[in-house]
Amino acid sequence: MRMRKTTTVLCAVLASSMAVTLAACEGQVPQVSTATSTSQAPDLTQSQEKTIRGKILDVLNQANAAKDPSKLSTRVTGPQLQIRTSELNVAKATGTLDAKTTIPSEIMQTVIPTDSGWPRSVFTITTTTEDQQSKRLLVLDQDSARDNYKLWGVARLFPGAQLPKFQVPSIGSQMGQADDSGLETTPAQAVEHYADLLQNGSSSKYAGDFAADYFRQDLAKLTENVQAGMAANNGTQQQTFSAEADDIKVMRSSDGGDLVVVQINSVWTRAAGEGRESLPASDAEKALFGSTKATSTIKATYVNVVAMYIPAAGSDAKIQAVGAERQPIKVEAV
Repeated sequence: MRMRKTTTVLCAVLASSMAVTLAACEGQVPQVSTATSTSQAPDLTQSQEKTIRGKILDVLNQANAAKDPSKLSTRVTGPQLQIRTSELNVAKATGTLDAKTTIPSEIMQTVIPTDSGWPRSVFTITTTTEDQQSKRLLVLDQDSARDNYKLWGVARLFPGAQLPKFQVPSIGSQMGQADDSGLETTPAQAVEHYADLLQNGSSSKYAGDFAADYFRQDLAKLTENVQAGMAANNGTQQQTFSAEADDIKVMRSSDGGDLVVVQINSVWTRAAGEGRESLPASDAEKALFGSTKATSTIKATYVNVVAMYIPAAGSDAKIQAVGAERQPIKVEAV
């Protein structure tokens, strides 16, 4: 990269064209030591899940058409509310909604909990999109019996990702807890360790506990490419990652492991060389930065949603991230 007064680095995030082969639904609910309240059968049917999901998609489509995030809150919550709000604000600035925001209306599988209490979650895997983007893992959350189900999280599944097996919806699966035992590590520990791995890469003391995945590979390539540009202009960069460990969505599989979905926040600070301005590094960052006056340092805050599978204790398998989503939600000069 040639030296110039301003430093602009165009970067790419997770590829939008991804696919996954889903496992069949079979087997028995695993015995996990943490107790939860469960009923004999789910009190939510596949037909009801379809109706709920349809209402959520209607709200999303209305907000998309108007490029108006104020329409989201009735049916969107958690990290997905932050992500979709940002995506709509970017679309308002650019005139185009990113293709990665597409959520197919058809599904491959839904995982309905048997738990009788609240909050409760439903995990649903969509089909691929019409343009052959990957399947989406949707987390639908209900806080109480009187609340609507809302879309809490979306993760685009990685190429070739193997999801665990779950019971058919009419039988239902058991929701897990952050402190589930009988696994390679508890869900709470796994998400904290994964955040450390994102931040420290191969030097993380937990690197050996996780299988390779596309999210970390893409982030590593992105960091390396940006570093080359920053170094050429005597600049620096730093990323910090922190997991929202108090709000983890967990579903126990028939394999004896847990499928976990978590929000991991990150802050990416880039400082240009002396006398230079640090500018947004992507179209999304540029849209969020807007007309802000550039300085030598820019800070971009991202929300990342990661889905990972934690195998049962004693398994030869490692913890495996199977899908992710990443979106800047704030970009500022500092």
